[in-house]
Amino acid sequence: MKLKNIIYGMMCVVTLGSCSDKMEYHEYNNYDEDFVKLNFGNVGGLITNIYLSMDVDFGNYSGAILGSATDEAEYAYSGNQIEDFYNGSWSPSNAKSSMWTSCYEGIANCNLYLEKFTGLTFPELALNSDYAQQMFRYTNYQYEVRFLRAYFYFNLVRQYGDVPFSDHILTAEESNTLSRRPAQEIFDYIIAECDDIKDKIIVDYSKLGDMALPSSPAETGRANRKTVLALKARAALYAASPLFNPTDNKELWYRAAKANKEILDDSNGFAEKAKLLVEDYSSLWSKDNYNDATSELIFLRRATTTTNSFEGYNFPVGLENCKGGNCPTQTLVDAYEMKDTGLRPDELDNYDPTNPYYTNRDPRFYLTIAKNGDEKWPNWNTVPLQTYQGGLNAEPLSGGTPTGYYLKKYCQTAVDLRAGTASKTYHSWITFRFGEFYLNYAEAVYKYLGSPYATDSEFTTSAVDAIKVVRTRAGMPGFPQGMTNDAFWKKYQNERMVELAFEGHRFWDVRRWKEGDKHFKNIVEMKITKNGDDTYTYERKVKERSWDDKMYFFPIPQSEKSKNPNLEQNPGW
Repeated sequence: MKLKNIIYGMMCVVTLGSCSDKMEYHEYNNYDEDFVKLNFGNVGGLITNIYLSMDVDFGNYSGAILGSATDEAEYAYSGNQIEDFYNGSWSPSNAKSSMWTSCYEGIANCNLYLEKFTGLTFPELALNSDYAQQMFRYTNYQYEVRFLRAYFYFNLVRQYGDVPFSDHILTAEESNTLSRRPAQEIFDYIIAECDDIKDKIIVDYSKLGDMALPSSPAETGRANRKTVLALKARAALYAASPLFNPTDNKELWYRAAKANKEILDDSNGFAEKAKLLVEDYSSLWSKDNYNDATSELIFLRRATTTTNSFEGYNFPVGLENCKGGNCPTQTLVDAYEMKDTGLRPDELDNYDPTNPYYTNRDPRFYLTIAKNGDEKWPNWNTVPLQTYQGGLNAEPLSGGTPTGYYLKKYCQTAVDLRAGTASKTYHSWITFRFGEFYLNYAEAVYKYLGSPYATDSEFTTSAVDAIKVVRTRAGMPGFPQGMTNDAFWKKYQNERMVELAFEGHRFWDVRRWKEGDKHFKNIVEMKITKNGDDTYTYERKVKERSWDDKMYFFPIPQSEKSKNPNLEQNPGW
């Protein structure tokens, strides 16, 4: 019971997002602290609790994912809170995110751990046969916690820009008087922390040798060296991007290129026969990743229980207990190029907007999106999908796809939702994978060197060659030679949209590029009509959304401003 109390107490050490008005700072007593310090398991429980503050997006908005606030998808049910992002209802009083609270809770718990629970020796356990192995893990915990703290700060700066900063336990008075630190200072802190711990944290939990616990499997769900390098690389890319680097400081792009090169070099990612990317793209979100992460996956926010709610939200309406939900847009579908030419359909000389071009597309299209006529989606469905108007899985049914498509990515096709045969499985969120960092490197080295084909003595792999690694895995041709910078940038953005679809990147990528007015002001749906001769008519329909440049950052929640008068609101809010 005491361990339960201390873990709850840690969650309430929070300052900038307290659990209740009565718990604005930590209220555990010395007995509780001493109890936690009794053994490795109790202390390890505190670390697990902090990991649980990491973000996932399996339907955080009443089933809707953040992708449905972008041009990736549209949520099938009108009136869902995800619409507030683009219908004018977003405001400081309707801040649309718990990130402020969850991250500052996580940060406060990290600060508490680092001040109260490091430097222990557990002398009463010294005669245990696994003492050395347990101490090895315990000593590493502080580096995991420092990574987690930096990770939470990254999520905050990405979402709010300038944010309050603290690396120690705060009093109630301190918590309500902090001012916001400049975003670049937060990025500098994140990168410096990663640099300091990258050579101290465990390199690989599956290769511990004598320090492995004899009766325990490899702990693939913990932060290691590659996880730290991944955070550093992503933070450096964001810091260099236009939203945070309005003067286009080339030194920030150099830092980003170097950081993303570092994580790839650390695993020989530019070697001639490098195998960092798995052959099967869909295996990245397989249920099996819970136990055995593939070589491409750097860090997963691992599931703690089996569920089927994501499938319930996203399997096609018209099937038992299936609700439709996050429906990929025609905008996203158009981003998938033709397999033989590497051109988008709308780039073809004989392009016909009434032709859906469903054959011979980028193989990632068929693994990510379910379309009209697809069979065995999910695999217990015995009838081909009918996403045409009036079809079994379409409008006017409530929850019928408004776009003509359903989501496959992250859905486990074997999950059964039928009464009597219902099943569940684990769902682990991809936080970092190597595919992202080939693209990050390409973007940064292009921005630094000024050409997609350029190299120098330090960056010997060009942007187009880095992207080729990702496209080769997908079965797609590399980028052509002779592109202008503008043509490359358009093609790079398209590739990033396709490769990282529904992994939580699009919402933030468009913002850091400061291109919201270009990409988020409308989406395209596909309206399909079945004709009497069993042919189909395809009509593209543009649906408008609202965009305002203030939306590059979230508003500071009004509840937080009311507690702390020193918090300045983001511009426009």
